[in-house]
Amino acid sequence: MAPPQGQMRPGRQLAALGLIFAVLYLMVFFAGASGSWQERLEPKLGLDLIGGTRVTLEATTEDGSAPPAASLDRARGIIENRVNSLGVSEAEVVTEGDRNIVVSLPGQNRDLTEIGNAAELRFRKVIRATDGGEPIQPQASPTPGEGTELPAPDASPGASPDPETSPEAEVEASPGAETSPDAGGEGGMAQPDPSPTATDPSPSPGAETSPSPTPAPDAGDTGPVDVADVQAKVGEAAWAAATGLQAPADFSADPSLAETLRPFGELTPAEIRALPATVQYNVPYVTCDKLLLRQAGSIRDESQQVVACEGLVKYFLDEAKVVGTDVSDAAGVLDQTTSQWVVSLNFTGSGQRAWTELTREAFNNTDQECEASALGQDGKCRVAVVLDNEVISSPEIQGVLTGDSQITGDFNGTTANELASNLRFGALPLTFEPQEAQSISATLGTEHLRAGLLAAGIGMLLVAVYSFFYYRMLGIVIFLSLILSALLVFGAMVVLGRQIGFTLTLAGIAGLIVSLGVAADSFVLYFERLKDEIREGRSPRSAVPRAWLRARRTIISANAITLMAAIVLYIVSVGTVKGFAFALGLATILDLVVVFLFRHPIMSMLARTKAFLSPRVSGLGRAVKTDDETTTPVRNPRVKEA
Repeated sequence: MAPPQGQMRPGRQLAALGLIFAVLYLMVFFAGASGSWQERLEPKLGLDLIGGTRVTLEATTEDGSAPPAASLDRARGIIENRVNSLGVSEAEVVTEGDRNIVVSLPGQNRDLTEIGNAAELRFRKVIRATDGGEPIQPQASPTPGEGTELPAPDASPGASPDPETSPEAEVEASPGAETSPDAGGEGGMAQPDPSPTATDPSPSPGAETSPSPTPAPDAGDTGPVDVADVQAKVGEAAWAAATGLQAPADFSADPSLAETLRPFGELTPAEIRALPATVQYNVPYVTCDKLLLRQAGSIRDESQQVVACEGLVKYFLDEAKVVGTDVSDAAGVLDQTTSQWVVSLNFTGSGQRAWTELTREAFNNTDQECEASALGQDGKCRVAVVLDNEVISSPEIQGVLTGDSQITGDFNGTTANELASNLRFGALPLTFEPQEAQSISATLGTEHLRAGLLAAGIGMLLVAVYSFFYYRMLGIVIFLSLILSALLVFGAMVVLGRQIGFTLTLAGIAGLIVSLGVAADSFVLYFERLKDEIREGRSPRSAVPRAWLRARRTIISANAITLMAAIVLYIVSVGTVKGFAFALGLATILDLVVVFLFRHPIMSMLARTKAFLSPRVSGLGRAVKTDDETTTPVRNPRVKEA
């Protein structure tokens, strides 16, 4: 028996739906909204719809294996903080697979390849310095300084192999920083000297510069190499000669030594990294060009003495007494006295003590550790600032610093803030190599958006045509349901874009199109169940609630399965597939809202109209009985009499 008519009050359900619409669109126009009314109605669009930049970073390890998941996730968080700190909005940073991180920036074209730099900061005292260019062979006329220790007067920080192309960069005391009374002179770090010989040969950090033309990594550089393998490759004679050197080999003084050490010139970058630091420094065949191929070896170990290059000058560096974790804060600021951009460094308590001790040690040249070739123009030791395995500055220490410091150089606002951001958020736990950088123009993005909207429109039109053809008047209910669902989804996307940063991508549009099939499935279940009730001889008023009770559970189950599939897909997927899953799940939930608060109530109201009784109008398949007629079951005309 049909339930009492008083139990169904469609007006209340329709009022609830109206209230949901009112609240949603009040949020669309006023909650965190700004700009014109048209701009307030615009959802956030993804990279593939409005254009932008995407870069893929691949994590590399010493043995070539996949990095730990925890390290990859930590690196993702650091990179995301770096991107956001640059004033970049709407950036998406996600992990992809077991070794890739994808950075997407909708609507903006920027160079993001440097965002994956490790940002490992080390302060190391320069112990020795020599020429790191190609060695002069014995038959050539020997030139002073080539293949031998650099003389003290020319080994100052200003002894640049190429003064015209080497930008100026150094570390100096922050304004107001205190210096020790025993420092002597002016104290603090050396200020830039206008003379060419005082120019620091350090390349500026940042995305726009590189220390020197760097060849591509060697094809054979596949992982760590054992030093015993390198020893076997160069031979016992060459190895004994190299390890026995106390200073850089002078081929002009000993021509036979050039031939003995020649096997070192055939080593790959990985094999060079396996060499002891003294061998790297003393063998002229280990040039700066080879050291700069991929400095990922011992230079990262803060407790070891290492070899690094600044331009074509090869340095033997002491262990790192101050590291990046000793820096509590960093900021790119405009120096008011010089009108130049600098990176201001604030040290932690222990970091400040370590920094003061390092500058005292360098200023006083404790134990005479700094050799003549490493001294600056005033005869003081230098401290190399090593960032990501590259020496970006090696200023002479002219006082004991007891305060914070600055990194100065050929910075602009962008490069200064990028370096400060990298230092502020810490070093990445992994090494990343840019694999793919993609820039999508706004024109192409607009074409994608137009194609996506066209596909959605065609899908909705086909559903509407099928509905009117098969269900006739009930097709109006279906069409209105789809319109209401679309309005709810649109409003939700606008609000979610502001509140949680949801961006609509081409994959998201695909999810919305798939949700049309979910919506069609729910009304087919309901209307076919209604047809069955009518064929059994029930009146429309009694058939509608009965059909609803019998179809409701199936509709909920079908939508629940779709929703669970979307949730699982969202959890396990990466990149744009998440957008597909989110859009599908959102549309499924809102379809259930429309089913309960519009479709069923409106059907209850239509069941009371005379038009609903006509099979030509209602699309129910045959004449139906009114409540005044007998409700004797009617046989299905498709089944023949026995």
